[in-house]
Amino acid sequence: MIFKLKEIASHINAELHGDPDCEINQVATLQNAQAGDLSFLSNRRYFGYLKETNASAVILSSEDASECLTNKLITSEPYIAYAKAAQLIYVQAQVVPTKDPSAVISESASLDESVFVGANAYIGENVSIGSNSYIGPGVVISDEVIIGSDCRFTANISLCKGTVIGARALFHPGVVIGADGFGIANEDGRWIKVPQLGVVHIGDDVELGANTTIDRGALDDTIIEDGVKIDNQVQIGHNVQIGAHTAIAGCCAIAGSVRIGKRCMIGGLSAISGHIEIADDVIITGM
Repeated sequence: MIFKLKEIASHINAELHGDPDCEINQVATLQNAQAGDLSFLSNRRYFGYLKETNASAVILSSEDASECLTNKLITSEPYIAYAKAAQLIYVQAQVVPTKDPSAVISESASLDESVFVGANAYIGENVSIGSNSYIGPGVVISDEVIIGSDCRFTANISLCKGTVIGARALFHPGVVIGADGFGIANEDGRWIKVPQLGVVHIGDDVELGANTTIDRGALDDTIIEDGVKIDNQVQIGHNVQIGAHTAIAGCCAIAGSVRIGKRCMIGGLSAISGHIEIADDVIITGM
C-alpha cells in the first residue's frame, strides 16, 4: 500500500521534518533503500549509512536528525516506530473462508464460517475454532482442541489433544503443542513411562517460531500467558509456566516445572534446569 509521509507520521506519533506529501510504499534498510522507501536508524552500527541513504524518509532520534539529508520522522523510540510503520504498510491479507477438499474435518468439530482450512489438514472430534482463523496445509488439530479468533497456523503444525489457544496466535511451521513431556521413572535399570495427564493452555497474542515444541503437563497444565513471543527451535518441558509478555530467543531449552515471570527476556541457547523460579523482568543473556 502507498501512504503519504504525513499519514505515517500521525500513525507512529513522530515529528515530521520534510515533505508531508512524500509517498512511501515499502520499508528498507538504510544501505539498500531507494526512492519510495522508508528506513530507520536505531542501532549506531549503521550510522555511517545515514548520509548516503537513498531512502525517501528515515525514522530516527532527535540526536541523529542533523546528519540525515532526506525527510525525517523524529521519535524517541525509532525501532518501535519502525515496527508500527511496517505494520501499517504491510497489512496482512484477510482470511478467505475456504475448506480444501483434501482436508478432513470431523462432524463434531465447530468451525466459524469464516475459517480457512488448507490442503491435507486434519481437524478432530469436538474441536472449536474461532472466527477469521487460518488453518494452513498439513496442520493436525487433535480432539478437543479449542482455538480462539484471528489465529494463524501456517503449515505442518501439530496441536495435540486438549490444547487451549487464545486469540490472535501466530504459529510458524513445525510447531508441536501438547506432545507428552519427558516423564519416566527408573525401576531397577528399566524406564517406566509416567502418563502425561495435563494439557497446554496458551493465552492471547502468542507467537511461536518454527519447530518450537511445548509439552503437555504431567498432572498440572503447561501455561503460556498472553503476549509471549518465542523464537525457533525452543523446547519447553511439562508443567512450565511462562508469564505474560516474556520473550525467548532461539534454541533455548526449558526443563519441566520451571516458572518464568512476566516481561522476562531470555537469550538464545540458554538452558534452564527444572523446578526453578525466575522473577518478573529478568534478563538472561545468550548461552
